[in-house]
Amino acid sequence: MSTRKIKWGIISTAKIGVEKVIPAMQKGNNLEIVGIASRKEEEARSTANKLGIPRYYSNYEALLNDPDIEAVYNPLPNHMHYEWTKKAIEMGKHVLCEKPMTLDKQEIKELILLRDKYKVKVGEAFMVHTHPQWIDTVRRIKQGEIGKLRVVQGFFSYNNINPSNIRNILKYGGGAMWDIGCYPIHTSRFVFDEEPKRVISLIERHPEFGTDRLVSVIMEYPSGQCSFTVSTQLVPHQRMIFFGDQRKLEVEIPFNAPNDRNCRIYLDDGGLFQANKKEIAFDICDQYRIQGEVFSEAVISNTEVPVSLEDAYKNVAVIEAIFESEKSGAWVILKE
Repeated sequence: MSTRKIKWGIISTAKIGVEKVIPAMQKGNNLEIVGIASRKEEEARSTANKLGIPRYYSNYEALLNDPDIEAVYNPLPNHMHYEWTKKAIEMGKHVLCEKPMTLDKQEIKELILLRDKYKVKVGEAFMVHTHPQWIDTVRRIKQGEIGKLRVVQGFFSYNNINPSNIRNILKYGGGAMWDIGCYPIHTSRFVFDEEPKRVISLIERHPEFGTDRLVSVIMEYPSGQCSFTVSTQLVPHQRMIFFGDQRKLEVEIPFNAPNDRNCRIYLDDGGLFQANKKEIAFDICDQYRIQGEVFSEAVISNTEVPVSLEDAYKNVAVIEAIFESEKSGAWVILKE
């Protein structure tokens, strides 16, 4: 890995950034956080002081105008991702944007054109994509350790009924699919190494919030099937299981991978008693540090980012098809 350090700026003092992403990135070997911006100057100042960030800005434009900042991390609310990623690109900044990249796949097409025009790196922050447990899962399945992959099952839920929480505000891109449904879609696409051909969904919406609070989806892939359920109002749980014609592989904590203990996946021959069950443990790591380092290395080496805008487009296209199926009650074919 290069000894050069990419200088990063953070747009907003969002909780995920302050509590998880920034502290992890600050441990990275090839990057440094040099600035953070908020629309409230005091919040920017206090957050910068708390995290030891040398510069703070009272608005996002000021951060983007700083010539020293090379790359921007964008953890703004979902409905603001497109606007500020676009502005950052136009200022010649590389951008790592939280998922979902946008709430409209056509906007991603516009970002692709801008990325190519300004010759910057732009990626979607699916931190799972570079976690060792997922890299190993893909490797094992590609090498045939479970036989032929035929079925993927996923589950992701939490319980949040706070009406003021952004995840429960429809116009801000709240709801289960945009917040967490994107994960089983992304990881099943990652492992199948294919795009789904068609999808069908069953969605229950909150009577007051209007957000999708309970969603079940079936996706048909060329090589098999994926089904998953996500919810914003259930007992917290997450799991991804990959079934082959010979064995199965289970990812124990697929998405909120801890940074203070080992992550584990399991291989077994199936059956009621999971014969010959094998545990594979991974060294303790921080998936946000890895994400920041890998993206920074892509900037330094002029290589591909882990999750490209093209990949983000395909993930959002699936989510849009799921919502289309909600309205029609029928299968929706993914044409692109």
